[in-house]
Amino acid sequence: MKPASTLFKIIDNLENYICRTLLALFVVILFAQILSRNLFNHSISWTEELVTYMFVWFAFFGASYAAKLAAHNRVTFQFKFMPRKVAVGLEALSDLIWVGFNSYFVYLSVIFFMKANVFWKSQTLGIPMKYLYLILPIAFTLMTLRVLQVNYYKLVKGIDIRDPETEELDKIIHDSAQHDDSQLRERVHG
Repeated sequence: MKPASTLFKIIDNLENYICRTLLALFVVILFAQILSRNLFNHSISWTEELVTYMFVWFAFFGASYAAKLAAHNRVTFQFKFMPRKVAVGLEALSDLIWVGFNSYFVYLSVIFFMKANVFWKSQTLGIPMKYLYLILPIAFTLMTLRVLQVNYYKLVKGIDIRDPETEELDKIIHDSAQHDDSQLRERVHG
């Protein structure tokens, strides 16, 4: 495998790797905290705060990963009643509005980061809070890039990236409809 393709694969799955790492770390840290409390009657004070911040970062990176999979919750049933081109156009317009919102939020969060007081620190870790809030511009920038990536694949390359759960649901509905049709034919011919 070429180094460039390996790097591209890592970048393309960045949120996935970060989410897996954060999940593993905060499970291990919480488990250590539970063992420490129950076996040694000693509480490690900083673990709960660290795990809370890790979970927030996990959620924001997860939102970006969901954007990459086109798996965000959205109302799309109305598109089934429209011509394909109109539905694709309206969905692209809604994604463009989403990109606009994300871009404005990135702008606001960068301003917040620049103006945040460096002396405002987390209670037990002592980390300046402005660095903990850095997840906001990072995650919303990644989410914007992923929405644009999904639309590029869909509109330019003709590749429809679909939420795996939506594909499974469509398959279940299709299989159920075929099963109902076969039962109806058996009743009519049976």
